[in-house]
Amino acid sequence: MKTIEDLKKLREKVQAQTDLRHATGTQIIVGMGTCGIAAGAREVMSALLDEIAKRKLQNVFVRQTGCIGLCEKEVLVDVVRPGEPRISYGNVTPKDVPVMIAEHVVNGRIIEALVVGKFTE
Repeated sequence: MKTIEDLKKLREKVQAQTDLRHATGTQIIVGMGTCGIAAGAREVMSALLDEIAKRKLQNVFVRQTGCIGLCEKEVLVDVVRPGEPRISYGNVTPKDVPVMIAEHVVNGRIIEALVVGKFTE
């Protein structure tokens, strides 16, 4: 970083990434306990943030939680669309992220092959 403009660009980038982790709208929750991290949760989280930014999606927010309790199904990712049941996906890899965003987050179609749970309340 050599100029004030470089610093401003970095600030904008960090703010955009931070904004993806807060507020209301569609929530994507990644299990980031030690079991999730060991299974690749950081890579999945990064892929989610990249895909959301690439598609310039509004009101889609990524957050993290600790161990969800299904360690054998890590990486666990929950998708909560407003007014719909919370869907838990298991064994998620970065390769699954574009399909998850396109199918479930954007179009509301649940990816049955990855579902490990559905929470109605």
